[in-house]
Amino acid sequence: MSHGPRSGLAAVSSALLAMSRHLEVRDVLKTIVASARELLDAQYAALGVPDDHGGFAQFVVDGVSEEQWKAIGPLPRQHGILAAMLHEARSERLADVRKDPRFEGWPKAHPDLVDFLGLPIRDGDEVIGALFLANKNCPKPEGSCGFTQDDEELLGILAQHAAIALTNARLYERSRELTIAEERSRLAHELHDAVSQKLFSLRLTAQAAARLVDRDPSRAKGELQQVAALAAEAADELRAAVVELRPAALDEDGLVATLRTQIQVLDRAHSARVTFTGHGVKALPASQEEALLRVAQEALHNALRHSGADHVDVTLERRGHGAVLRVTDDGSGFDPQAVRRAGRHLGLVSMRDRAGGAGGSLTVESAPGKGTTIEMEVPGG
Repeated sequence: MSHGPRSGLAAVSSALLAMSRHLEVRDVLKTIVASARELLDAQYAALGVPDDHGGFAQFVVDGVSEEQWKAIGPLPRQHGILAAMLHEARSERLADVRKDPRFEGWPKAHPDLVDFLGLPIRDGDEVIGALFLANKNCPKPEGSCGFTQDDEELLGILAQHAAIALTNARLYERSRELTIAEERSRLAHELHDAVSQKLFSLRLTAQAAARLVDRDPSRAKGELQQVAALAAEAADELRAAVVELRPAALDEDGLVATLRTQIQVLDRAHSARVTFTGHGVKALPASQEEALLRVAQEALHNALRHSGADHVDVTLERRGHGAVLRVTDDGSGFDPQAVRRAGRHLGLVSMRDRAGGAGGSLTVESAPGKGTTIEMEVPGG
């Protein structure tokens, strides 16, 4: 078998080893797609992991630039040939995908695909993904497919190992989530015990000071000094807990990967379409990354719970040495001045405090019926 620039057993072995090196799901998906495209010498490759709502929880491509991918628009839905591979669990090898009766067209910016090879990724009886290639780099007589039966068999081998690698990555992520949950539970108990003791002592001391104010002002002054000291200790306990509760995923995966994962979960859990785009953001100081994450979470909560939005878009892009986070929804919107006058804040005060505490700024643009855009900028290191 000959499959382009890297052919033979060594190339297959290299691809399989590369898959097994990664533990994060998205890294595994990227490796599978890149390996498949290189091994079979195709112009394009993609892998979609379906969700339970007719779309894809994750969709990874190779051979398409970031600019092209952004121009194409939202992730594809489960329709046409992609749906056939997922629902009927069978491979597809076509000379021209555009002539297939199931073909339903592409977005305007989508590259032109001709010959096509795709097959499901299966874990036992469950289809956990669809892997496909397009536009084989070889001479193709009119009406014939560049992909061969040998290519299909090789892709089948790759898909079998992809299923193992993907399943292992999912298990790793679930075990890590359980570890994080257990650690947070431990910290919560410790925080409750430590701060509760401090607050109980503070309350008793304040009551003693109140009783002494009239008959022994000097002793009351001493008790009030003790109240101040206890309050400072309680504040220190809380600050230490906040530092320890910094999201573990930020330290391990970085801000972009953490946001992407959380937004994919929200997209699956809500009827609204939730999308994320990251552009060239480098590592930021820890306080700024955490503030950006918390503001994104608050803004997403507002958009998904209160705005009635059909689409919420989150972007994170580099600006100078820092970054800009933007959360935009097409929901009902609101009058920020009216909300302020009514004493309701929708988390805006908290978001502004977080932005200011990280040395950044927050702006809110909204109007009734016009949706909402929340933008936070941080300066970087």
